[in-house]
Amino acid sequence: MAKETKTNAMRMLDSAGISYTVHTYDAEDGHIDGVSVAMKCNEDPEQVFKTLVTKGNDNNFYIFVIPVGEELDLKACAKAAGVKSVEMIHVKDLLKTTGYIRGGCSPVGMKKKYTTIYDETIVLFDTILVSGGRIGIQIEVAPDDLLSVTDGRVASITRG
Repeated sequence: MAKETKTNAMRMLDSAGISYTVHTYDAEDGHIDGVSVAMKCNEDPEQVFKTLVTKGNDNNFYIFVIPVGEELDLKACAKAAGVKSVEMIHVKDLLKTTGYIRGGCSPVGMKKKYTTIYDETIVLFDTILVSGGRIGIQIEVAPDDLLSVTDGRVASITRG
């Protein structure tokens, strides 16, 4: 990929010496929800993860990364983050908080390093896909590398 098309997420992975594969998809139809993206990339939705941003009752931001077909269990998320409660931030606050827009929010390369927690199913796969930091781009990376570069940890954080 040409240097000018690299996203912050890709640059961060490059600087950490982490290998990844870029997957692109057509977003012109407006279908940028996670399950649609997984289908467009011909990937199992259980192996494609979305990045969700929350704010805790302590006013800190917490990042949760879960399979695209799943929903957050906010009580489990709060417990995993070690706070009393968390709630999703408003979409209008996403860019100023993370540097990313809805549909292009990657757990890698945010404006600041936030506590990042991945759903426990991440360990079931050799590689997973997360947003590459821009709508139309997914990056495939080994879970251990993703955990390492984001100082992430694993917990049971989805409903079910």
